[in-house]
Amino acid sequence: MIAAAAPIRAKRVLPGFTLSLGTTLLYLVLIILIPVLALILKGAEIGWSDFWRIVSAPRAVAAFQITLTAAAIATAFNAAYGLLMAWVLVRYDFPGKRLLDALMDVPFALPTAVAGLSLTALFSSNGWFGPLLDAAGLQLVYTIWGIALAMAFTSVPFVVRTVQPVLEDLDPALEQAAETLGARPWTTFTRVVFPAIMPAWLAGCTTAFARSLGEFGAIVFIAGNLPFRTEIAALLAFIRLEEFDYNGAAAIALVLLGFALVLLVLSNLLQTWASRHREGNR
Repeated sequence: MIAAAAPIRAKRVLPGFTLSLGTTLLYLVLIILIPVLALILKGAEIGWSDFWRIVSAPRAVAAFQITLTAAAIATAFNAAYGLLMAWVLVRYDFPGKRLLDALMDVPFALPTAVAGLSLTALFSSNGWFGPLLDAAGLQLVYTIWGIALAMAFTSVPFVVRTVQPVLEDLDPALEQAAETLGARPWTTFTRVVFPAIMPAWLAGCTTAFARSLGEFGAIVFIAGNLPFRTEIAALLAFIRLEEFDYNGAAAIALVLLGFALVLLVLSNLLQTWASRHREGNR
């Protein structure tokens, strides 16, 4: 009598899947979910009426408006500059290209407080560029434009690094076909190239906007922190903590968390759309 063959277990794609998944989930719970859950629970203790009173106070509303406006300005700048930088790094070869490519990651590695001090030293009245700006009647330090500058500095890599790989994977035959049909370079870019990279570009801009909303270290030095003028929401939450007003800090932080979560979900949806868009064009 022939014994039945033992069933063959299908091998998993990744070895040690159970250990890898367990380690990943442990990190997710300890580092991300527990702090976020603690903030949400702290906000739930406040009560809706007190929560609304805190976030609708004139100073809080002004801080939210300044934060959103500066983040929008920074994102608009990064949308253009990040796309241009990605285009230069992908489409051209020149001396120092690798160095320029590496410099795009400096905002990730540089402490944000150092970035804020450097920007303040450069653009203050006694800095390198401050006197030139003053002569032209412009002022960056202690204005919303300085806040936007600090936000743009810390968030521009998100646009560059999101668009760059999509440009690299773009099939050059598409552009060659457009040129063969008589399309001008600008027409080729707007009708062929940009539609292909637009989902990734939008995802990068969304992530950059979310990053700008949460920026703190690079802003506190260049903003001047004047209530109703240059005080951002993250700084107001920090001030409430120093005043031992934990409910006020939690309420403001919850609003920022809500903005960030919505933007990150939108970014993930755009990235999923980008992946399907690229697969559909192959």
